[in-house]
Order: sequence, then C-alpha cells, then structure tokens
Amino acid sequence: MNRSQQLGEEKISKLLLKFSVPAIIGMLVNGFYNIVDRIFVGQGVGALALSGIAISFPFTLAIMAFGMLIGIGATAVISIRLGQQKKEEAEQIVGNAFVLLLVISLGISVLSYIFMDSLLILFGASSEVIPYAKQYLTVLLWGAVFQTIGFGMNNFIRAEGNPKIAMYTMVLGAVLNTILNPIFIFWLHLGVAGSALATVISQFVTAVWVLYYFLGNRALLKLRFQNLRLKWIFVRDILAIGVSPFTMQLVGSVVTILLNKTLVNYGGDLSIAAMGVINSIAMLIFMPIFGIGQGAQPILGYNYGARRYDRVKQTLKLSVIGATGVMTLGFLVVELFPVSLMTLFSKDPELIAIGSNGLRIFLVMLPIIGFQVTAVNYFQATGKPRKSLFLSLSRQLIFLVPMLLILPKFWGLMGVWLAGPVADFASAGVTVLWLRKDLKQLELTIKEGSTKV
Repeated sequence: MNRSQQLGEEKISKLLLKFSVPAIIGMLVNGFYNIVDRIFVGQGVGALALSGIAISFPFTLAIMAFGMLIGIGATAVISIRLGQQKKEEAEQIVGNAFVLLLVISLGISVLSYIFMDSLLILFGASSEVIPYAKQYLTVLLWGAVFQTIGFGMNNFIRAEGNPKIAMYTMVLGAVLNTILNPIFIFWLHLGVAGSALATVISQFVTAVWVLYYFLGNRALLKLRFQNLRLKWIFVRDILAIGVSPFTMQLVGSVVTILLNKTLVNYGGDLSIAAMGVINSIAMLIFMPIFGIGQGAQPILGYNYGARRYDRVKQTLKLSVIGATGVMTLGFLVVELFPVSLMTLFSKDPELIAIGSNGLRIFLVMLPIIGFQVTAVNYFQATGKPRKSLFLSLSRQLIFLVPMLLILPKFWGLMGVWLAGPVADFASAGVTVLWLRKDLKQLELTIKEGSTKV
C-alpha cells in the first residue's frame, strides 16, 4: 500500500494516530519557539523586553497568516487531488504554492521594514518599549521568507502521507532555536536581537530541509521547474480554501493590536508583557490540537475526494474527542499552577501577579475550544471555505472585538481578561449549530449512497 492509498484504506483510529502523533510532537516542539524566546528574554533581558516582543507579535501573526493562506490552502487541495488519483495536478499545486510563498513573504518583509516605526506606534508601543521591539523585528523580518517556506511546504509533506518527516522538520528548527537562544543572549549578550537571530537561523535551516526533501528522491510529489509557472485554476483553489485560516490569523493580528492598546490603557506596559506570556502558554496548549488537525486534514481531504464519507465522519469524531481531552488537561494545568507558569518567564512580582490572574480568567473556556478548532479544520479540509471562514472569524472578530470595546469600560483590566472566555463560549455555540447541520447532510448522503454533499 503506497503512502496516499493508506489514507483511504487503513483503519481510521490507527491512521489518525499515525498522522497526528508525529504532528503533535512536532507542533509541541515547535511551540517552544515562542516559549523559549520569551523565557530567555524575560530572564536575561527584562520585563520591558517581553513587552517589546509582545508588541511585535502582530508582525509574526501576519507572516504566519500568509504562510497559512498558501500552505494550508494548498495542503487541502493536494489531499483532495490525491484522493481523486490526480497526482500530476497535485504536483503542479506544490510548484505553484512554492512560488506564492516566496513572492508573498518577500513582499511582507519589505513593507514591514518601510513602515516599522509607524506600525509599532499604531500597535500601542510606548517610548520605553519601542527600542526592544525594533531590535527584535529588524532581525526577525530577515527570516520571513524562510518561515513561510518552511512552515507552508512542511504541510505538503504530511499531505502526501509522510507525517514523520514533517515532524522532523519542526523538531529540527525548535531544537536549534533552543540551543542558540541562550548562546546569543547570555554568552554573546545580544539581547532581544540575539533571540530573533536564533529564530531566523532556525527557520533558515528548516526551509533548506524542506526544499531538500521536495528536490530529492523521497518525495512522492516533486518540486519541478516546469510547475513554477503560476496557473490561475490552482491559485484560485489554494486561495479559496486557504482564506479561512489566513483571515483567522490576520484578524488575530488586528485583534492583538486592539488588545495591546486596551491593555496599555487599563494595565500599562507590564500587562502587555503578561498577555505575551499568556499567549505563549496558550499557544503551547493549542499545539497538540493543531497537530491533531494537521494529522486529520489529509485523511479528511483524501476520503472526501474519494467520496468515502463514512470515513470522513469517523475521522471528525475521533479528532473532536482527542482535541477535547487535550484542552481539558491544559485547562487543569492553567487553573492549578498559574503562578508557577508565570515564574518561568520572569521574577518580577508585579508581572507575576498580573499575569497569573489574567491567565486563569482568559483561558477558562479551554475545554470547549478543542471542539471549535476541530470543526473549523473539518470544513477547511473538506473544501468548504466559506463555513470555515465564518467560524474562524466568529471568535476573534464577531465576539472578541465587541467584548474588548465594552467590558473594560465597566471592569477595567478585569474586563480585558473576561473578554476571552465570553467570546470562546459564544463562538462554540455557533459552531455546534453549523456542524450539526452539516453532519446531518453528510449522514443523509451516506444513507442514500449519493456522490454529492
């Protein structure tokens, strides 16, 4: 059985473990990128430096958004094409996606350098925080092209049925980043610029690794010169599916800006540093369910393309169960050990007090988020970008933004922390309604033996 055929024939539970476990391991290790950066910066440079990284976070989210636009969009299309036994088209999509990743990432870097000062002020950076943010970003933006290629194309490796190689990619970059961070910060005394340099070098190595794979003999789908010419039919399909995670991530960047400005007004620079730490901890907790989603995506896409809807439904069910279990465990850790978690990043007692309180409140709805993220991934993997896009926007744009504008007026900083769980609860409710409707239609299709959904 070749790597793509197993997606349609092997037992779902075994297949999901085979694909998700490497993805979870890789995502967890990769999640240490932000954790490691903030721990070493917080302990080696100071609390204001943490604020500088947090203020810079919208840039990182924007770069990742474009990586998701192409990377995740192309992955879903590749999986569906492989399920339809259209390997040549899948290979053309790989080439087109590479060109898009390259061009877009270079454009982002140039524009970010030109408007960096104005954007940092817009993002809410104070005069004390701006120097740290500029040091960090000036170096980090050099790695934007490596980040998007490494992250985006690593998804293709998983789509063609090789999850272990995809895991090795993420482990390689994260381990290298962890080694280089203390060297640059504590030994060479490069400060926040050293942390950014460690990240850029790690991303460069990751990008080279991924390109080597697709140019070598191990890849099922090759990166070929003749496929680098963009074709609108492929670009359209990539963008149509990728727009959901892209918009979600880009909205996340905008919401982060609003969040930072609100935090400055009601809690000062230290509250921004606290939120930066909270985001890092949240990201680490989210990594396993992103791994489950990445593992499930090629299974969902392949079987949807092959019209094996019973297998699609089973994959979704097991994914929801796994994601909910992971998020419940994360919830228990956050609620029981908030002070210990904050102490990892800083010894500043004021920052620890602000952050531990915010951590417990802002992430109180973790147990229900796993279901919502899995549902978004399901719509995305099965080629339903509009539904995926709406659900992606529901939490951050439709619910969180109004809460950030309203609640702090009544409860100050506490209102900022409460905005998160209120938005989580509301968006989960909408997701339940949408998913139930889609699954009823899918069940009807299975019973009727139809080839349409």
